[in-house]
Order: sequence, then structure tokens, then C-alpha cells
Amino acid sequence: MNSEIKNIKQLLNDYYNSMYWSDGDLVRKIFHKDAKITGYLNDKLLRQSVEDFASFVENQLPSPKDKNDSIIFDILTLEVGNTSAVAKVRDNYLGMIFIDILSLIKTESGWFIYNKLFEQE
Repeated sequence: MNSEIKNIKQLLNDYYNSMYWSDGDLVRKIFHKDAKITGYLNDKLLRQSVEDFASFVENQLPSPKDKNDSIIFDILTLEVGNTSAVAKVRDNYLGMIFIDILSLIKTESGWFIYNKLFEQE
């Protein structure tokens, strides 16, 4: 189980880095192809596919890293089963603080984010 937690924490770090580096390819790598990204942004409900989200992320130029934005990324909770997990994380992105609920699934290819629910803090 410790190796599973290590793999999941790496996936969660990759999740944050994908946004911080504006890396759409990394988004596509860590999200399951059927994943949905859903939540409220400025009181408007957004629903995105992985491709929608990846495209949004890679179009944030210069990237938060290139702008030397501060890094806020905290894993608030992590519940791990044999083939599924749920993480609640707090992160900053584009000048806002978010709480993200990430459901994860383990496939024969490893761990992937299956769904993301988010809200502004």
C-alpha cells in the first residue's frame, strides 16, 4: 500500500504541475480519457472534457511558473482503496485558490484522475 500512496502522491503532484507549467500534454497523460472536470467558477457552473481542460491549461501563457507565481498545493485528505482513491487538495491557479475533489482509478496502466470537482475557496 505504501507504494500505491507514493504513486498517487506523484500523480497529484503531476496534476498541480500540469497547471503550473501550462502543460496540456501532462493533463492528457494523468487524466483518464473519460474524465470530467466540473465545478463553479465565479458562480458559473463549468463542465469540461479532458481535452477542453488540457486546451485551457496549455493556453495559459505565460505559464504560472514563467510568471513566478507562488505555489500553494496541499493534500488535505487522501483515502486509498485497492483500485480507487479520493483526494481533496487545495491549490492556487491563475490568482485564485481552489478546493479540488479528485476521484482516482487504478487501471492496468496505473493511476489516473477519473473526475475532478472544484470550487473557489
